[in-house]
Amino acid sequence: MVNKTKEVRIVPYDPAWKIAFESMRAELERHIGDLVLAIEHVGSTSVEGLGAKPILDIDVVMDSYEVFPAIVERLGKAGFRHEGNLGVEGREAFKRTYEDGFMAYHLYVCPKDGRGYLEHIAFRDYLRAHPAARERYQRLKEDLAAEFRYDRDTYCERKTGFVRGILNKTLYKD
Repeated sequence: MVNKTKEVRIVPYDPAWKIAFESMRAELERHIGDLVLAIEHVGSTSVEGLGAKPILDIDVVMDSYEVFPAIVERLGKAGFRHEGNLGVEGREAFKRTYEDGFMAYHLYVCPKDGRGYLEHIAFRDYLRAHPAARERYQRLKEDLAAEFRYDRDTYCERKTGFVRGILNKTLYKD
């Protein structure tokens, strides 16, 4: 289903994103810190200098699915609803059931060896280390946002080739 209701808006990098993530990490650590290995800031807002949709992407990393029921229970008590994997194996989405005062974010719980998590980290780290790739990605996102302003699905689909190219250089290299 095409999501044409939300505008794709790329804004310049904002150092406040890092601060917002740290606040969200502290909130999550209060509830599940003893159950998880890490809480990672991923996605474009995690790459200094890269413009992005102003939405944090957060990967909570667990050792295995053995701890997942306890994570679901605790996050539920903290006001998060488990939404399933939303079609991506190895990544469980959660959404706050009330307005919590944090900037917009996507929250995922992933196993440490999960494809979604490993791809997020590989892509993030490559863009952090390669300014020319970061600039190319910035231009691509701006061009796609202008062309598909009200079609978030197509905007995302059209970035796939670039992302796959980076992952083939890093995570999936021979």
